[in-house]
Amino acid sequence: MTDSDTPPLPQCAPPHPTPSTPQTLAPLGAWDCHAHIFGPVERYPLHPTRSYDPAPASLEAYRNMLSTLNIEHAVIVQPSIYGTDNRCTADALRSSDGAWRGVAVVDAGISTHELQNLHALGFRGVRFNLLFMGGTALDQLETIACKIAPLGWHVQLLLDGRELPALAPRLARLPTPYVIDHMGHFPTIEGIASAAMKQLLPLLESGRCWAKLSGPYRLVPGEHPYPGTVDIARALVERAPHRLVWGSDWPHPSIRQAVPDDGRLFELLDAWVTDRETRQRILVDNPRELYDA
Repeated sequence: MTDSDTPPLPQCAPPHPTPSTPQTLAPLGAWDCHAHIFGPVERYPLHPTRSYDPAPASLEAYRNMLSTLNIEHAVIVQPSIYGTDNRCTADALRSSDGAWRGVAVVDAGISTHELQNLHALGFRGVRFNLLFMGGTALDQLETIACKIAPLGWHVQLLLDGRELPALAPRLARLPTPYVIDHMGHFPTIEGIASAAMKQLLPLLESGRCWAKLSGPYRLVPGEHPYPGTVDIARALVERAPHRLVWGSDWPHPSIRQAVPDDGRLFELLDAWVTDRETRQRILVDNPRELYDA
């Protein structure tokens, strides 16, 4: 197949240009624990093997969204479209004057010196993306985990939650904490009795696993308010409120639904978390612990 015969990659829609102000603003010191920045391709080249082409998602647009929600801190997660070239994410962290943290993508050959440099910039974890091309292969999991453990970092996993039962023994042996993206990222039609939830809940209770209350549109084909996600989120909050953080997943890359209004997306927390103390824990206290802030 020639280049001209290669089908075009899916093109992401841009983030919502004017997110609404949520009815309940984030508390003082709140964190958005899952976002991406997509810079100009002239400055940050895209990985040749990737699953989608991003729309521009600038620091200015992201800061505007955070301000609308009253969120002060952020975790910028290296997206698959950049592979192990962490420059765009690193530059975003530099712009924050220490208020933000980052999650990198690296391979097993990374040196201790390179990891220390990333740590100084604010990186606190390494992501394994098993759903999109451009991520690090899972066969490097243990090697990388051993390299990052002395820094106090964690492993972050984007995977189909139905793979958790098979993967759980490996995760239990890691020398680091680990974070599961997007509430386990499994179809909500399987409900809270699914094998994914039956595995995720005890992992969270083990004290070494965290999960992100994020990406509800990745679990269900419908539109806002994403029916079926409420029961899953509430089950996680009820069983392990001390092991959860919230993330916007801004700018919502590679989704099938319409790009959400971030203010309305944040309002889903009102249905997921029903008391103020737990909301404070998920938005402020837990991120401080997980991201060494």
